[in-house]
Amino acid sequence: MTEQAQRLPGHRTVARVDDRIDLGPDAQVDQKAVFFPPTAPELTDPFLLLVDDLFSSPGFEWHPHRGLETVTMVLDGVLEHGDSLGNAGALTTGDVQWMTAGRGIIHRELAFRNERARILQLWVNLPAEKKLIDTRYQDLLVTKRPVIERDGAKIDLIAGQVGGAGGPALTHWPISGAMLTLEPGRTLEYQLPAADRAFFAVLSGPVTVAGRTVRTGQTAWSDPIGRTGPSTISLQAADGDRPVRILTFSGPPIRQPIAMGGPFVMNTKTEITKAFTDFHAGKFGDVPRQARLQYR
Repeated sequence: MTEQAQRLPGHRTVARVDDRIDLGPDAQVDQKAVFFPPTAPELTDPFLLLVDDLFSSPGFEWHPHRGLETVTMVLDGVLEHGDSLGNAGALTTGDVQWMTAGRGIIHRELAFRNERARILQLWVNLPAEKKLIDTRYQDLLVTKRPVIERDGAKIDLIAGQVGGAGGPALTHWPISGAMLTLEPGRTLEYQLPAADRAFFAVLSGPVTVAGRTVRTGQTAWSDPIGRTGPSTISLQAADGDRPVRILTFSGPPIRQPIAMGGPFVMNTKTEITKAFTDFHAGKFGDVPRQARLQYR
């Protein structure tokens, strides 16, 4: 992008680039990495965490959440899921699960047949007035999402509006999200609201974001540039023989205090204590006794 383009109203810049943190295996997964951790939520607001998990067994057995939404994207394999609302099923490569924990939910995420699943999971904060909203679950299947194609670029839309098309996700905060694919050497002027904070997590690169080179495993952040109207940011794939893939999400900062306690995200430590008390008192419902999905 030229200096003149950078000075045009509505053109965004990159505030910083974060490196993925590779953590290796643990008791639940074969390999864990963190694109960005929840250590500086004022810089990532309204987003809290983006993890990259590869697992076979045991995965993530029954556990609770409150006060946030989780967006789980299947990069490879088959993800088996179930929750205390009675939802159960399997998601395959490209599918997305959008879960509103709200006032409290218990769920699990496993590799189907204990074979293999690689997922990205994004934690999206909720404002105080929606922390205890009713729980909700959405499957956003890759075969049913709108895809916008533009001269060597593909926008697989998950949430929000781009180019007159709308993503299927129902959101409690105005979040936009998409998986972007750029052919080598191609450029995309990507549009998003000026009030949003946006991130661009590079799954395969490198790519130039607003003139700054961002490599595989890095996340570029672009801060809000106004309160109303549209904005654009320039993405250019490097020359080579493989396409570039980028996960991007954006949303206006909530700008409220954040208190985190394990799987709970509230506004005060007192509310975190109450979340643990409510869970142990059974107010999230009973831990489901759901059988594993049957082999076919």
